[in-house]
This record gives sequence, structure tokens and C-alpha cells, in this order.
Amino acid sequence: MTMDATLSGHLQELRRGTVVVASLTVLRTPGYGYSLLETLSAAGFEVEANTLYPLLRRLESQGLLTSEWNTAEARPRKFYRTTEQGDAIAAALRGEWARLDDAIGDLDTPAGTDSGSDL
Repeated sequence: MTMDATLSGHLQELRRGTVVVASLTVLRTPGYGYSLLETLSAAGFEVEANTLYPLLRRLESQGLLTSEWNTAEARPRKFYRTTEQGDAIAAALRGEWARLDDAIGDLDTPAGTDSGSDL
């Protein structure tokens, strides 16, 4: 396997979980799928529609999102919003992300340098 293929696979795994956190965070304000795709893309999360829509359905079935149809416009749109449970899960995931980021940063500090520890 080439290095590019290996990296691509690992990046895909890393992004998979971050899209969940990003979607739950963005959808604290109601939005529909296409606008979520645009918002995520503008923030650097490249997600395809055929990945995002099943994710939205799964998050809704888990009780982390709620949805309703807006039929007031010519083209009906399904709007999603993070539930209270979804907000709590997103906050927990963001906290874990920060903890892991700190831990990786600690691992990245060369041995024998002063990292603030008196060991």
C-alpha cells in the first residue's frame, strides 16, 4: 500500500468522528442538509451528500437531532436541530477532543525538555 493510500485511509477515519461533532455543533441553529454541507465545507470539513444525509438520519434515530419539514417554500426542505441530548453529547465530545489534543501535544514534546513538570 502506498503512503498516499495509507494516509488517505487514516484521514478518512479521523474525519468520520469530527463530522459528527461539527454537525451537532452547527445544528444548534436549525438548518437543512444542503446548508449544513456548505457550512461544513466553508469550515474545512469536506463531506459528500451521500455521507452526510445518512449521518443525519442516524443522529436523528439516536435522539441527537430532531427534524421538521418546512413546506412554506416552493420546494419543501427538512430542517434539523440538535436536541438537548445532542447538545450534551456534542459538549462531551468536544471536551474529549480537547483532552486528546492536549495528550497528543504532550506526546509530541521531546523527552527531556521542560514541559512544566517537576519529574
